[in-house]
This record gives sequence, structure tokens and C-alpha cells, in this order.
Amino acid sequence: MAFRKKAGAILRNDPDILIVPECEHPDKLLFDPGAKNPSDMAWFGHNKNKGLGIFSYSGFRFRLLDSYDDQFKMIIPLAVSNGNFDFILFAVWANNPNDRDGQYITQVWKALHHYESILSGRHVILTGDFNSNTIWDRPRREGNHTTVVKFLESKGIHSVYHRHFVQEQGKEEHPTYYLYRHKDKPYHLDYCFASQHIIDRLLSVEIGNHDWCGYSDHVPVIVTFDELS
Repeated sequence: MAFRKKAGAILRNDPDILIVPECEHPDKLLFDPGAKNPSDMAWFGHNKNKGLGIFSYSGFRFRLLDSYDDQFKMIIPLAVSNGNFDFILFAVWANNPNDRDGQYITQVWKALHHYESILSGRHVILTGDFNSNTIWDRPRREGNHTTVVKFLESKGIHSVYHRHFVQEQGKEEHPTYYLYRHKDKPYHLDYCFASQHIIDRLLSVEIGNHDWCGYSDHVPVIVTFDELS
């Protein structure tokens, strides 16, 4: 929350596209003088203090897909283009407390099936706060973390972190979240999944350390690709 007060810290990493869960409404985004302004942005939510912000600090522009369905809270499908490369971006903040089936990864599971027709044979990135990990799988629940990962893999879409660091789901060495910001309560909840053509251009994956907890209980996941074409 209060992204306007923290933007400078992450903008020092010069992102092209930035996904910010728990981001306040653009009306509240009065950045510090001298801060770089986004070239394009989108925001979704019902609470002006706590929505999902998607920012471009590059030539990429966003367009909400016509197939967007508001029932899948904070899983936002955008067509993204800079004139040279087009892809579909799903910005994710998996959190819908009103869904009795499950407020976190179940939202992703439902959304993937709704948007299934646009997942195959396209350039796709899904990234953000999934609020999930294989360690919390419920065997009798169809839409758990493992089934989501397997479903994406069946579409040729893979976790860039797990590919880059050769990690197993549920055994990640780098936490992205610290419960109550406590260093001894680490979890890996934030992901970037990408289709194979995009992964082939992967240069690096960086996970912020606990020092970022001065800003949030989540740390940045920074994924760098070579120029996409």
C-alpha cells in the first residue's frame, strides 16, 4: 500500500513494466517531485486504497481484453504492445475473500479455464502475487497450486524462477514474502510464468532480500528478458 511513497525504491531498477498489488487508485498517486512518470497505466479494484496497478515505464501500451470477467478478482488480462512485440499479460493479485471455493489460488484456477482459449499458441506472461505455494495443496481441491502449475505447463507456460534457478515447486530457496515481515517466517508466493518463446529470451531473475521489508512484507521479483521480437 501507499505506493506513491515507495515508488522511488523500485523505480531505481528502471522497470519497463511494473505490477503492484495493493496499489492505491491513480487519483492518489501523487509521486515525489523528480520521480519518473509512467507512460501508460491501468488500475483495477473496488477499494481506492488497495487495488492492482499495472504501470509501463517504456514504449509498451496496455489494452484490456474484451474477454475480461470481473468475477475473477484481480486477475487482469491485457494486450500489451510496443509496436514491435505483442503479448498477453495477466496481472495477478489472487485475493477474493467472497469466494467460498477459495480466495487465493482457486481464483487463478478459475480464471485460467475462463481464458483458456487465449493461453495456447500465443506469447503470454502471468505475473504477480499468487498467494500460494505447493506446500498448501489440498488433495481434494481441484484448483490447488500444483494443478495450476501443471495446467500452465500443458499450455507451454512455465515459471521463470523455477526454470532459471532449477528449483522444485514448494522447495524454493528464495522467499518472496515474510509473514509479519519476520525474517524467520519466509514463503515463496510471487511468480512470473511465461510461454516458451519468451523464456528463451530470459536473461535473469532477481528476488529481493529481507531488506525490502522496510517497504512491504513482499519483496520484488525482477525478471529481465532480452529484447523481445
